[in-house]
Order: sequence, then C-alpha cells, then structure tokens
Amino acid sequence: MAPTFVENGVSAFTITVNGSSFISTSVIKWNGTALTTTFVSATQLTATVPAANVSATGTASVTVFTGTPGGGTTSALTFTIIPASGNVHLTMGNPSGAVKNTSYPANYLITRGQYALSYHRDRGIANWVAWQLNSTWITGSAVDNDQFKTDATLPTGWYRVKTGDYTNSGFSRGHLCASADRKNTQANMDTAYLMTNIFPQTQANNGGPWAVLETYCRTLANQGNVLYIYAGGQGTGGTGLNGYKTTLANGVLTVPAKTWKVIMVLPSGTNDLSRVSTSTRCIAVVLNNNLGPFSSWGTYRVSVDSVESLTGYDFFSNVSQSIQSAIELNADSGPTQ
Repeated sequence: MAPTFVENGVSAFTITVNGSSFISTSVIKWNGTALTTTFVSATQLTATVPAANVSATGTASVTVFTGTPGGGTTSALTFTIIPASGNVHLTMGNPSGAVKNTSYPANYLITRGQYALSYHRDRGIANWVAWQLNSTWITGSAVDNDQFKTDATLPTGWYRVKTGDYTNSGFSRGHLCASADRKNTQANMDTAYLMTNIFPQTQANNGGPWAVLETYCRTLANQGNVLYIYAGGQGTGGTGLNGYKTTLANGVLTVPAKTWKVIMVLPSGTNDLSRVSTSTRCIAVVLNNNLGPFSSWGTYRVSVDSVESLTGYDFFSNVSQSIQSAIELNADSGPTQ
C-alpha cells in the first residue's frame, strides 16, 4: 500500500493497493466504507481518499473487498494520519510525506523556522529542501560569512556530514536554500550553512545557472511576490573537477546525478494556499551535475510533472488536484530576468 501515512488536513489523494486476484469489481474500503476504486490490473487497485477521511490524526483500516464467487475481504492494512507540521515552508505540501521519525531514515523530516527538509541518512544529503521566499526574508544586513556547520540536531548515531568531507573532492558545497534567501537576520543566514542544507554540486552549475536562478527568484520576491521553492538532487554520480564520483568521504556522502528546483510564484497576500489558481506561475528546472558547459537557466525548464516523474515526489500536494493538473502540466515560458 502506498502511501502508508499522510499529514492530517491534506487534500484528497490517491492510494494504491497491491495484491493478487483483483477483478474489475474489487473495491478498496476505508474503515469498512467503499472508496471510489479504479481497477489497474489483477495485482493493483487505486482509489481516491477524500480529504474528510484524514482531517484528524489517528489510524484507519484499509481492506479490499471482492465479491463472490471466490471473493471476500482481505486482511486489514493500517494507514496512519500524522499531525501536520504547521511549518510555513510546507504550506503547499510535503512532497514525499516525510516524517520526523527515525524509523524512516530515508525520508526524515526536519522543520526549522528558516526552511524544511527531508533528509536521507544513507545518502548524507537532503532529498529536498522547501522554503518560502518574499521580500521580508531578503531585507536585512546579515553577513554571509561562509561558515559551514555540521548539523548537530541529527539523531544520535547518524553520520553528520562535515565541511571537510568536501575537501579536494572536486565538488562545491552547494546550498539548497540559498544563504542570500535568508538575509533578514544573522541567525537565519547562519542556519543556511548547516550541512543538511548542502549537497555536492559542480561549481559550473552552482556558480552558473543555479546561482542566476536564485537571483531571479529574489528579483521576483522584491517585485511583490511570495515564492514557495523546493530543491534537491536526484540519482547518483556526477562529474566534478576531479572526474566522475558517486560518493565522497568514503561513501557516506552521495553525489547526485542531477539537480532540480520547483518554484511557485504568487502575488503577495494572505491565505496563500487558497489563492493558488490554474493560472499560477510555476517554474521547474533540471540540470545535470557536471561541468557543462551550461546555458542560461531558462534553457533547462521542464514541467513540474517532469520533476515529479524524475523524483517520485508530489509537489504542491496541498493544492486541489484539478489545479495541480493545470499548473504542473507545461514548462514555464515566462521571463528569466
């Protein structure tokens, strides 16, 4: 069954149940009540779970009923509804359903006032980092002192990446949430230098189209917009100044093959989630983690759907499905500066 949990208060979503001997009339049931079910194959069914079913925390029983002859009800699977994080940076959704539970070391949720992220213990990098950006975050006099720091908040026993793990690697310590996106206070900017917000990135990418897109996002923020940004790396293996590498620091730090970013742009206002419409601008890019040569960042625009296919994540999951379908379908063609 996938997913096995969601945060309470999310919008309607699709659940997938795998098994055997399903037929076209098989029905997924939620606490004994039939859901609108789609027959995919004899081994897979999907169904829509209404938002009302997950409005409160707790658990639910998921079964499959197949009529006679030869049918019956399967044994129950347990679905968990966990408390919503309430973190502003996850206003548009938690794309991987990350939870702050060490039982999920490949999708461990870290929420901070400055950003939120899903951390992968065995890759040593974030799956994604999410942050809100508006003019408030970038108006201030914080000093960018370039002081990378080990994240001491990671669970006991987990390897904690050090800045020295990048020494002579041929890869830069690339920010996911940019330090310049947190200029309003020194504490906020310093938090951007925690190693859980850093990943191995070629300098050609980090100092090239990635940096120019970061600057463009701040331009949009200064023009009176609020942005919701997700960024991460995907796959394994990149080519840096010292050649192709899959890992650094004796295997504890994975080098991603690609870097990606997904951005929603809204005019500043209140109740941001309620203001998302089918005309809301969304920007998505995917870049190879190599030496290039790179062109302008606009060259690498793809649809949000493409990044979802690449990563397996569900961006803007708190937005209604009909609006998601519209804003995620096509690559952005708007201005790039």
